[in-house]
Amino acid sequence: MMGLSSLGIFHTIIGIAALAGALAGFIRYGKINLGTVSGKLYFYGTLVTSLTSLGISKHGGFNPGHVFSLFIILLVGLAYFLYARKKGNTKARYFENFLLSFSFFLSLVPTVNETFTRVPIGHPLATGINDPVIGQTLLVLFILFIAGSVFQFISQKRVKSEE
Repeated sequence: MMGLSSLGIFHTIIGIAALAGALAGFIRYGKINLGTVSGKLYFYGTLVTSLTSLGISKHGGFNPGHVFSLFIILLVGLAYFLYARKKGNTKARYFENFLLSFSFFLSLVPTVNETFTRVPIGHPLATGINDPVIGQTLLVLFILFIAGSVFQFISQKRVKSEE
């Protein structure tokens, strides 16, 4: 399957499930909600995907992708801490929402790169990480991340004012 190891296949399947959980949360709640099935799917799927990525290296050894994975683990871990320990603290919700959305955006960086340099098989969309199609796609995703973060901030502010 596209030159993937068994670990790579497992990593990809769990990663797709995690991204689907995040997208379901964004569509239904406007955020990744750790109190829901979709939020839990994102949280645990992202942890497993990030940890399994540490055992994968296309270029040999520790690389920037591994740093991304460790940073994503830190972001979702901190978001979970805020979710679990700071219930009723509306300021914590701002940070929790941002950390989860930022982890989602960061997860898309290697996802776009790996997908675009492998699909379609035999004639991938991009030739490498420096291909303009990857940069342009990530720019659009970054703009969506910023817009989504503003939307979440406004939505959270509305929730706070209704309390």
